Amino acid sequence: MRFTHTSFLVSMTGLVLLFSINSLSVQAAPDSMEQSGSVSVKGSSTTNPVDPENPGTIVDPGKSPSTTGPLRIDYVSALDFGESKITKGARRYNARAQQFFGDTGPRGSYIQITDQQADSSGWTLQVKQEKQFTNPIIQNAEEQELKGAVLSLDKGWANSSSTSEAPTVTRETIALNSIGSAYEVATAGKNSGKGIWTIAFGASETNTNNQPQTLTPVVDASHKPIIDQTYNKPVYSNSAITLTVPETTVIHPVEYQTEITWILAKLP
Repeated sequence: MRFTHTSFLVSMTGLVLLFSINSLSVQAAPDSMEQSGSVSVKGSSTTNPVDPENPGTIVDPGKSPSTTGPLRIDYVSALDFGESKITKGARRYNARAQQFFGDTGPRGSYIQITDQQADSSGWTLQVKQEKQFTNPIIQNAEEQELKGAVLSLDKGWANSSSTSEAPTVTRETIALNSIGSAYEVATAGKNSGKGIWTIAFGASETNTNNQPQTLTPVVDASHKPIIDQTYNKPVYSNSAITLTVPETTVIHPVEYQTEITWILAKLP
């Protein structure tokens, strides 16, 4: 039986930083932030990405969208589902695991947040899918969209080398089944979530954080490892991030894309 292949790519083009629930403004990075009395604490304007399983270690995952300010998004993984066979049966596709340049092994996809706010009011993190997976070059306009396809994020967990209380992460599967709607990912209450925090979806078998292992090597028809050309490392899939497509939806052998917006909001 002959199978054709298609690929699914999530473009992380949207990063929104909200400083009140109803505000759409983005605050620039400050030169300093005031604490109680006459103490002035210098805040850095950027933070290097860290290993979500060993947050004391700086890593190089490559370029990523980011925001600035005392409450900011430092890094967010791009979601790539690679090439998949088009079948008539189960249509559940796993995203590829996060890779790094250097010796760090594969990890679950993650987002990194830095909170240097002086008032320690806390923050919330939400995610929304702006549009359905589409490919505009498909001639039949009715088939350009993967109707009913659902992107899901599962097994989320927070990690940090900070001594601050951890944010609360949604442990249930976050199924983005309502396009344009925002879903809560994590919440840091007053005096929690301070410093640098990663929120990952899934983990490697080498993690020491008591997280379930979700990564699996990807092999070809000869059971040989498929190599990621960007990082020059074997590709791993991550079962914590999935895309499901209904059997009745027509899939063409092309690349489909969508857009994800991450919303980091300061609590009032």
